[in-house]
Amino acid sequence: MMASFMSYFGGKRDPKKTARDAIVDLRQQLQMIEKKEEYLQKKIDEELKKARANAVSNKAAATAALRRKKASETELDRLAGTRLQLELQVNSLESANLNAETMAAMKRASDALQTIHGNMTMDKVDATMARINEQRELANEIAEAISNPMSSGDVDEEELKDELADLEQDELNKRLMGAEHVPLHQPAGAVAVDEPRRQVAVEDDEEAQLRELQAALTM
Repeated sequence: MMASFMSYFGGKRDPKKTARDAIVDLRQQLQMIEKKEEYLQKKIDEELKKARANAVSNKAAATAALRRKKASETELDRLAGTRLQLELQVNSLESANLNAETMAAMKRASDALQTIHGNMTMDKVDATMARINEQRELANEIAEAISNPMSSGDVDEEELKDELADLEQDELNKRLMGAEHVPLHQPAGAVAVDEPRRQVAVEDDEEAQLRELQAALTM
């Protein structure tokens, strides 16, 4: 402990001592001071009790007890000041240690970001984003072209009307040509007049064949 105490007043300091070790040492010193304060407070109470007991019967003893009480109170006040300084040092070291650890963590994060970014620059980022936007616009144009129905081109309505008129005329001409080849319709009376004539001709032919057969048999 003496070596540690001397190191704070010009002695050779251990370069390996960390802030955490210093905080531990200070807290141990604070515990010793607290125990010393408890002892002094107990001694003050005892001396005060003796002074009261001898205040009437033995003034010399009472006065001596008050002097010892006063000395203990003075030492207790000094310890209180020392304890306050140690507590301030602990707070300062804890803050400094927290700051150091925070800075170390931030440095590690910075190194990690630098490793991730590598040779990345804003110009490269802008160029990449420009290419991405260009490809996105191209994809939208392609999708729009695919979704739109295919156009057959402009149609001339007058031309369609003329073509339809030609088709109608051709159809009428075909119908007229077909009507010319249809036989003329004969009246019912004409058919009735020709029918007896055909029957007479058939009968004459049969009689002629019969006569020829009879002649052949008689020979």
